[in-house]
Amino acid sequence: MNTILNISSYKFVSITDAPALREVLLARATALKLKGTILLAEEGINLFLAGPADDVRGFVAQLHSDARFADIAPKESWSDTQPFKKMLVKVKGEIIRMNHPAIQPAQGRAPAVAPATVKRWLDQGHDDEGRPVVTLDTRNDFEVDEGTFDGAIDWRITKFTEFPDALRSHLDALKGKTVVSFCTGGIRCEKAAILMREEGLEHVYQLEGGILKYFEETDGSHYHGGCFVFDERRALGADLQTVGLAQNAEAPAA
Repeated sequence: MNTILNISSYKFVSITDAPALREVLLARATALKLKGTILLAEEGINLFLAGPADDVRGFVAQLHSDARFADIAPKESWSDTQPFKKMLVKVKGEIIRMNHPAIQPAQGRAPAVAPATVKRWLDQGHDDEGRPVVTLDTRNDFEVDEGTFDGAIDWRITKFTEFPDALRSHLDALKGKTVVSFCTGGIRCEKAAILMREEGLEHVYQLEGGILKYFEETDGSHYHGGCFVFDERRALGADLQTVGLAQNAEAPAA
């Protein structure tokens, strides 16, 4: 029986007190005996936590008491064992590293498209205005190898900092199409979509909530394989259940 609640969430929001906030969140999580990783930066928060449901939801309730995080809505999945070995809270330069300082999502999000809409577009082969739709995988190559959308564009990047150069090398191939960027939970595809708009592409969207939200809100059509997760579960299937065991689960990515 699955008794461990796993959550992931992020938010791009201005954080000016990251070192002090780190101590507060670490103390809370430790007191509740949660394990996982929380990343803090001036641009926002990115978290992966696991533990008994009441404890995890208690942590989220405390997080909601901070106005900056009041609207955080974590994605949930379950496991029968704790997938993390320890509790880490780190202060970083970026909550997801892109090495592109002009990307500041807290100043405005790229348009997002709901999972149900993406499924409908893929079912019909075009968006609601008749443009061809392409899905762009913004994850690392080893994650893509675990599973991805049928026909997804995959530039075989090995880390997210390679995405800007890869985009500029393939920009012409995306023009005139509706591009839906996606990743595990939304954080990378949000930054990617903003960069694509900065580079002049007009019809760009991020998949709201990433692959995990797509699994949660649809039947998983058009996606084959599992969704790699950075913990000991390795990957989740469309039913959000574990489909493998990770060999290396040190750093999370959403």
